Amino acid sequence: MASKLLADFRKTGKTYWRETLAALFLLIAVFFFRSERAELRSLGTHIANANVAWMWMGAIVTFLYIVLQSGMYVTSFKAISNRLPWIHAIELFLKRNFLSVFLPAGGISSLAYSPGSIRKNGLTKMQVHQASGIYAFVGLLTVFIVGVPVLVYSFFQSGNILRPGQSLFILFLILGTVYQVFRSFRQKGRLYQWLEKKFPKYIPYVNELLSASVSRKQFTYTILLSLGVECCGIAHIFIAAKALGLPATLSASAIAYIVSVLLMIVSPFLRGLGAVELSTAYILSLYGYSPVNALAITILYRLFEFWLPLLAGFFSYLWKGRHVFARVFPAFLVFTLGVVNVLSVITPPIGERLRLLRQFIPLNSIYATNAMVSLVGVILLVTATYLIRGLRNAWVIAVMLSALSLSGHLFKALDYEEAILAAFVMIVLLASRKQYRLKASRQLFQLGIKAAMSVFVAVIIFGFIGFYFIDKRHFGIDFSWKQSFLFSVRSFLLMDSEGIKPVTHFGHEFIWIAHFLGFFAWGFLVFTLLKPYFHRKPSATSSIEKAHELVERFGNSPVDHFKTYRDKLFYFSDKFEAFVAYRIANGFAIVLEEPVCEDDAKIAVLQEFDRHCHKMGLKTAFYRVDETSISYFTYFKKQKLLIGQEAVLELAKFTLEGREKKSLRNGQNSLLRKGYHASICPPPLQKELIGELKQVSNEWLQHNGKKEMVFSQGVFDEKEIGQQHVIIIRDEMGKLKAFLNVIPDFAPEECTYDLIRKTADAPGGCMDALIIELVKYAREKKLKWINLGLVPMAGIEQPGNTAERLIRYAYEKIKRFRHYTGLREFKEKYATTWVNKYLVYENDFDLIQLPAALNKVMQLSTR
Repeated sequence: MASKLLADFRKTGKTYWRETLAALFLLIAVFFFRSERAELRSLGTHIANANVAWMWMGAIVTFLYIVLQSGMYVTSFKAISNRLPWIHAIELFLKRNFLSVFLPAGGISSLAYSPGSIRKNGLTKMQVHQASGIYAFVGLLTVFIVGVPVLVYSFFQSGNILRPGQSLFILFLILGTVYQVFRSFRQKGRLYQWLEKKFPKYIPYVNELLSASVSRKQFTYTILLSLGVECCGIAHIFIAAKALGLPATLSASAIAYIVSVLLMIVSPFLRGLGAVELSTAYILSLYGYSPVNALAITILYRLFEFWLPLLAGFFSYLWKGRHVFARVFPAFLVFTLGVVNVLSVITPPIGERLRLLRQFIPLNSIYATNAMVSLVGVILLVTATYLIRGLRNAWVIAVMLSALSLSGHLFKALDYEEAILAAFVMIVLLASRKQYRLKASRQLFQLGIKAAMSVFVAVIIFGFIGFYFIDKRHFGIDFSWKQSFLFSVRSFLLMDSEGIKPVTHFGHEFIWIAHFLGFFAWGFLVFTLLKPYFHRKPSATSSIEKAHELVERFGNSPVDHFKTYRDKLFYFSDKFEAFVAYRIANGFAIVLEEPVCEDDAKIAVLQEFDRHCHKMGLKTAFYRVDETSISYFTYFKKQKLLIGQEAVLELAKFTLEGREKKSLRNGQNSLLRKGYHASICPPPLQKELIGELKQVSNEWLQHNGKKEMVFSQGVFDEKEIGQQHVIIIRDEMGKLKAFLNVIPDFAPEECTYDLIRKTADAPGGCMDALIIELVKYAREKKLKWINLGLVPMAGIEQPGNTAERLIRYAYEKIKRFRHYTGLREFKEKYATTWVNKYLVYENDFDLIQLPAALNKVMQLSTR
């Protein structure tokens, strides 16, 4: 039993290790922030009393410190003949520095992290590890270079320096050990031979890691920059003392700094947090500083050296998700304001403020304001859900309601706290106005206004007649015509009708009906204001003909055929002979690939289309963009996501001979022995054959639990397939078992297919037989290539961002997507080239909404 459990654990150990490590990091983070809460509170007092000029000087040195650390990465990469832009080096340092606080092994373990911008520069993981190794070694080396003279100098000073001396000795041992290990591996000494014998699988990795030829010049530059980093650390302690108006000496600053760095090296957990503060304050006290002053200097030093870079690292992560933040944060604030509005009305007001307010505002107006704030709060809650989707009208409503909330809170009970929140929400909404582009339907807007006005008039008439003619016994009041009109208006506005107390059950029902009609009118108005843009009508026949003509002239893609499919909308350029094929879903105009036009005009056409979508309040996304076309979109600073690879077969290289193709030959021979045979049917197809094809297609859909999909592929259409070449497989009885239809391919010297389907009882080799017959067809047509179509989610070897890492994980681990692995294996038998395909979008927040939008555009709609 125990051995079985151990075996199971070994099989799944990687998964448990990741989850355990994630939980450990979370606990470390909680411990970190809780342990530092006292220091965080005390920072404010010390900074308030510090000299502003010296504080600015400390901040400037911190900036220089970050630049020098980043420069070390730049020269480390140059040392192995690779280029890393300075801006990416700054990002690399800030993020690694931030992570090093929470990782158990501190800065060493953080070297394993590489942000997406590094990978986008074409740097491999091995190159990153090589440069990081140089960076880490030089960092330790310069601490030793600076530490030795400082330690020698400190021997002549008073105080106990034993522990710094021990730490420096440990650092010397670490450097010596690292050098000896490097030398042994480089010269393939005993340590290398032992590793080769015990762990041979690591040898290729080690050889590659040590294969880099290090430039001595760039290595020297790295050392000089690192020495500058050490000088910044010493300067920080010196500046901290000056900022507090205390005497400062370079000797005390240097020794205190070296001690703090040695403790961070020897105790990397939380970067020596706690121990660094204690030891630095202790060293400073040996130089005559009082315990309070020594601690104050230490806190400012840690602010410059630790907290500011840590905060910069946090914002570097936040900056990556700025688009998500810019959309989510205003919606969250609007939702919060809605909750505050409702709670503010429910909870009792502050007595003093209310008494003061009554001196200037009538009590009836205060009650009316309460009702308004409550209603505004409810509408804000609804508006927040539409605001996050980017609706322009939701933004307008949110701004107006925030302004009403601001005035309402002041006039209902002088609630200035809630008013400040409302003002802040308005400022955030105004600052993020460009995020909201999706417009509402003008038809529904006009309908909503008319309906609201009609209901308003109806409620006024209903209320006026009801109050005026209602029997006195229901309310105990004989209403005048003025009272009837006033109470009907208040009912429509959902205000409390003070002075009206229903006496009978009918009286309560009458008030409830009046309020319900008012609520319905307001709700309908809000809904019509927020309802997204109406889709355009299907393209006219003339537009389809024009699109066909442009595809014939400028088409160069295997999916150009589907750009003129009946599910598409068309945008035709005003300046060029060009069009864009797209569909609308969830506020996105999703384009199939790119514009159909001359290459020189594509950027201009994309600009036109982007302006067109902006006017309609739509965001743009481009599906299945070829890798060679990404440059058109980088001009607009759009994001890209690798979504799969297209398999391409080069006919000149394909053969059924050789050991690798033995399984294919055996499968085909088996089919021949069973009486199966393939044939090519030219158009026009007979009705009987089309009927057989449809039967096979329906059986394939039903057996696999699939539905017809469109957008980048076709559906079984009897009229269309009747005009295409079809490859079929029949059994010994002449019964149709599988088919493939050849569709127009506008890529030069290439052919492709759309549907490849078989019956449930057809042998698996039928699919291979169809492809082999397609190869014969292509060779007869003197073509050079066959496009075998897209394999979704495949080919992500080095994920460039979190989304690609998730796609790769889903492709490899999640059962639902397992069939894509089988599709990849099938096409690998034929493919000689794999072409990357991308989804191009505007910002990271779009990735939250695009999956649902893509799913919608791929659904076959009946129009």
